[in-house]
Amino acid sequence: MNRDLTGYRKSYEKGVLHEDDISDSPFQLFSEWFEEVEKYGGVEETNAMTITTKGIDGFPKARIVLLKHFDENGFIFYSNYNSEKGKAISADNKICLSFFWPNLERQVIIKGTAIKIEEEKSLLYFRSRPRGSQLGAFASSQSEIIDSRDTLEEKLSFLEEKYKNQDIPKPDSWGGYNVIPVEFEFWQGRANRLHDRIRYTQKDTTWKIDRLAP
Repeated sequence: MNRDLTGYRKSYEKGVLHEDDISDSPFQLFSEWFEEVEKYGGVEETNAMTITTKGIDGFPKARIVLLKHFDENGFIFYSNYNSEKGKAISADNKICLSFFWPNLERQVIIKGTAIKIEEEKSLLYFRSRPRGSQLGAFASSQSEIIDSRDTLEEKLSFLEEKYKNQDIPKPDSWGGYNVIPVEFEFWQGRANRLHDRIRYTQKDTTWKIDRLAP
């Protein structure tokens, strides 16, 4: 296998990012960008984000999860607390979120701390999920080694029968995290690789805004 990718080229020309046109709040700018990406179309899951943690083996690891709520208090996603991701957060809750929206040639990178949300909120969201997703949370011991796919399917079938015509209880090991940001970087692709990069850094109760070289 030998692939030369040096010929891949694209000129980014779909937008600009000027300090005079942005909010003092990074949450407001994120909300505006999110809505614009949704309206523009071409991204199947606007809420898909990469979460990077420092693993318990010392290596950073990134994976895609879905953002389920955001406001000025933070960014919420759900997971199994006993998963590799959950164990990494338990050991070091400083994590990074990254959104890539190619339809508008944008990225957002957020540094923050991940805190478990209240059990009541996790339960409320769990009950809103499709029944199959609820059962899946029970069937999968996320990140654990399993013998085969059949083992997983058999466990799901057992749970379907066990909870037939019953409400499915939320597993104790499953719930949400709220990522409380300390830094945002908004990246807008520009021509000639002279991209716009605006960074918000938390400073007491306000945000310091800087432009970074591309």
